[in-house]
Amino acid sequence: MSLRLTLLLTFIVYAVAVTHITPVAVAQDEPTKSEKTEGEKGDKDKAEKEKPKVFTSDFSGTFGTERVNYRVTAGETFLKNDKGEDTAAIFSVAYTKKDVADPRTRPVMFVFNGGPGSASLWLHMGVFGPKRVIVPSDGKPAGAAPYKIEDNPLSVLDATDLVFIDPVGTGYSRALGKTKNEEFWGLKEDAESIGSFIRIWITKNGRWNSAKYIAGESYGTTRAARLVASLQGGFNGVTVNGVVLISSILDFHTADFNKGNDLPYVSYLPTYAAAAWYHGKVSPKPESLDKFMEEAREFATNEYSVALLKGTKLKGADRKAIVAKLARFTGLSETYLEQTDLRVDAFRFMKQLLRDQGQVVGRFDARYTGKDYDAAGETFDNDPSGYGVDGAFVTSVNDYLTRVLKVDLDRRYKILDGEPSSKWKWNEGNGGWATHVNVAPHIGTAMRENADFRVYQANGYYDLATPFFATDLTMANNGIDPSRIQMSYFESGHMIYTHEPSLRRLTSEVRAFIQARR
Repeated sequence: MSLRLTLLLTFIVYAVAVTHITPVAVAQDEPTKSEKTEGEKGDKDKAEKEKPKVFTSDFSGTFGTERVNYRVTAGETFLKNDKGEDTAAIFSVAYTKKDVADPRTRPVMFVFNGGPGSASLWLHMGVFGPKRVIVPSDGKPAGAAPYKIEDNPLSVLDATDLVFIDPVGTGYSRALGKTKNEEFWGLKEDAESIGSFIRIWITKNGRWNSAKYIAGESYGTTRAARLVASLQGGFNGVTVNGVVLISSILDFHTADFNKGNDLPYVSYLPTYAAAAWYHGKVSPKPESLDKFMEEAREFATNEYSVALLKGTKLKGADRKAIVAKLARFTGLSETYLEQTDLRVDAFRFMKQLLRDQGQVVGRFDARYTGKDYDAAGETFDNDPSGYGVDGAFVTSVNDYLTRVLKVDLDRRYKILDGEPSSKWKWNEGNGGWATHVNVAPHIGTAMRENADFRVYQANGYYDLATPFFATDLTMANNGIDPSRIQMSYFESGHMIYTHEPSLRRLTSEVRAFIQARR
């Protein structure tokens, strides 16, 4: 399975409005003029169908310790080309506090998920929105509807306005006119379209002088880094106060299991150790996961990386010692590790760790387990941490948008479509020699050019999609100032918020990060 396809499996969260006030849905359409000729009326009707549809509702809820009256604006924003022609309709759900006299006192955070090809439901309904769907906190599957959707006092709506964005080809967002969806599907193209949306939004809402934050999960962190460059670069002038990176992947070299590239084996090793620790495959089992992770980091950096670099020159007692330590950290047998030449990719590990029990562990979250049709297979049939919760998120976002917010659009809300990823343009569009994707230098540039730019970084120990040690290695390089990064680690997986204690700490830290703005 290719890296692009595996990254397609990424997640995020959905949010529902809090304490009820009768919502009023407003679809913005204009009637035709009867005096026009039939041909003119046909053209007018066609044009009217392409006007943005927007639905507004007013609610009130308590977030943190503050009671907030807020407006929900769910609808389309049209992007235009240099000729003034509509090229895309970006669907978003914006939560804005009412009766704010001075917008300079009220931050706004733009939020999206990853994929590429995912809508923003995961962070919307799982973390930051005013309501959230409840899933088991212990790695157990969520089962079938009806699901519990509850008020979310953990939402950061007390600290910042929130705008959840669905990129073109996800959610209700789509290309318009002669433009095709795939024209927006690329590292550069995607970031620039979201940048255009943000500029339009802050202009229409009078928010140019508000503090601005960007939050992304998984590929959404890739987008966030590239987006900062699009917003702040040149004379675009949209300065960003900070980014919230959840389960990040900035340097794809750290996760690309191709022959000859040993970096992923090093960057994944501590996550293998976390999964082995969780499932009782480390003997004796250390009491502290945090301390065991520090030990795993040290081994990966100072011994394992050197052993892989030596290749066939690693022999005798030296090789035997490395194999023994590798077996302890991964929970895999020394025989198996020798058979793999000390190199176990993530998909093999997910299948191999609990093979003796006939189970596989999850990719997004190694706490989850499942059973395959063929217990002797090379890799799992499907990700148990994906199918364990996706029904709950998909159901709740559709229920919330259509029943609560009264969004009435005649198309399906696309959750995680495989088409964008299969057609994604992964370079910056500059041609030349082929290179791997690394957007981390954009973070370093943002810090050098914006004295107030900060980073909050959150990673789960059990995340086998975007491993936390890969983030460690990325942030330690690429011209990034460590004094302006807050690094946090959680006993959870890719979707940090599916673990209740981690969700509480995550939202608390993000709130503090925003409130501590310079």
